[in-house]
Amino acid sequence: MSRQDVVVVGSGHNGLVTACYLAREGYRVTVLERREMLGGAVATETMFRSGQYPRGFRVDVGSSVHIMIHQTGILEELELKKYGLEYISMDPMMSYPVPDGKGVIHFFKDLDRTLESIAEVAPEDVGNYREFIHFWERVNKGVLKAFMVPPSGKNLFVELAKGQMRDGTMFKKGEQTSGLQKILSSYGKVVDDAFESPYMKAALTWFAAQSGPTPDHPATGDFAGWQSMLHQSGAKHPRGGSGMLTQALARCLESHGGTVVTGTPVRQILVEEGKAVGVRTEEREYRAGIVISNAHVQTTMMGLVGRDHLPASTYRKIENINVGNGFGMVIRCAVEELPRYEACPDDAYVHNGMQLLAPSVAYMNNAIGDYLKKRPPEDPAVLAMTFSKIDPEVAPSGGHTLYAWAQWHPYALQDNLHWDNIREREAQKIYDVVCRYAPNMKGKLIDWYIQSPLDIERKHAMPRGNVMHVEMSFDQMFMFRPIPEMSEYKTPIEHLYLSSASCHPGGGVFGAAGYNAARVILKDFGQTPWFKF
Repeated sequence: MSRQDVVVVGSGHNGLVTACYLAREGYRVTVLERREMLGGAVATETMFRSGQYPRGFRVDVGSSVHIMIHQTGILEELELKKYGLEYISMDPMMSYPVPDGKGVIHFFKDLDRTLESIAEVAPEDVGNYREFIHFWERVNKGVLKAFMVPPSGKNLFVELAKGQMRDGTMFKKGEQTSGLQKILSSYGKVVDDAFESPYMKAALTWFAAQSGPTPDHPATGDFAGWQSMLHQSGAKHPRGGSGMLTQALARCLESHGGTVVTGTPVRQILVEEGKAVGVRTEEREYRAGIVISNAHVQTTMMGLVGRDHLPASTYRKIENINVGNGFGMVIRCAVEELPRYEACPDDAYVHNGMQLLAPSVAYMNNAIGDYLKKRPPEDPAVLAMTFSKIDPEVAPSGGHTLYAWAQWHPYALQDNLHWDNIREREAQKIYDVVCRYAPNMKGKLIDWYIQSPLDIERKHAMPRGNVMHVEMSFDQMFMFRPIPEMSEYKTPIEHLYLSSASCHPGGGVFGAAGYNAARVILKDFGQTPWFKF
């Protein structure tokens, strides 16, 4: 038996953020990770070693692009640069090669440079984009504040008023009603109403889709509007791979007396008289006054806690959380050279950021139609990433990395299909999309690492392969996430807390759930946090 103040289940970035803040307050913290490598879905592994490439390739096995965390202050407060974390700016943040034509739209961090690029392909939308960014920038200053505090159980509109309209700058005079309508609209409609060019509509709809819900989902307008915040913080990639963030967090934790133990799956959260008192692994017990789970909410409450320790009504609510039917799949490739997109074969910027390979909104709707029928998309929309262009450390022996994320791939399939039988076929479809845009990539694949929705579930313990843990739909955001009774990172079990993407404000490399959980815990134990957003 081992004793400490805090045990954290899982070493994903949110769990490590919570652990670091508590350790800096003097708590003795132990983090237990089931895999041999720490980091959860923010991890980088070396793959594809060969005689020609003896040092292999550094491959992200989960997230790659870091956007939201740069708007939180977490990196600065925890001084992660001191622990080896170095970010490379992706500028342009993303690019849209024109399908079946010439030209490319670059979305730079600098708004004026972006407008210049838009003018080359979609001049009719230069003014529209400027207006779009300025409107959503005002909105999102308040939204970010709401993300960085635990959601209250009050009426949603009271929450919006407190978190977003406090200083009266959310909407211009006379825009209140139409502005609120945009927020409550679907991101598909928000984009369609704002722009004229089919290329702008496709680019911004596809980027907004990365949050999860389909474009017709109500109250998702800000999934498109968050584009405004990219012009504030940009998008970045950690030098050496995405996992360098969690490696730095682990070093920060250890410097403050904490410990990360890998290869140690937690089998049970110990509950005595309604209070969490520690965890049990296969080998031993870790006793602690505070238990924090960075695992999925259903894994935590239904698997590690169990029905016997929960009210029947609470258990049913947790069981009925909308996890969704998968999200997407990704191929992580080592390739001989970078794509030369026919639309912009000699462009100097396109490989600096994400490459949006979705020819039209109708094309995406066809993929969604297949998804709703529980079929993989016949023609997937693809988000390509080529980090070796800006970070040679990920391809130390030469060659390049190419990640191609595709969306709307159902976890549960129709017609008795099984992912283990079709994963390579579907992976080839994704690679073929890249080849359609960049024919030079035919025959240039060195090797690949495929992650179907089932592979994602197995690798990262994310039920049904949902990388956001829980659907990012309106009914499962803010005080509804994961369920109203547990929205403030607390559970019905005393001294058991949650800190994962299952909680407010959701998925992505953000850290806000871990940050908010730390504040709640410190307040519960009579301490005033030294850190403030």
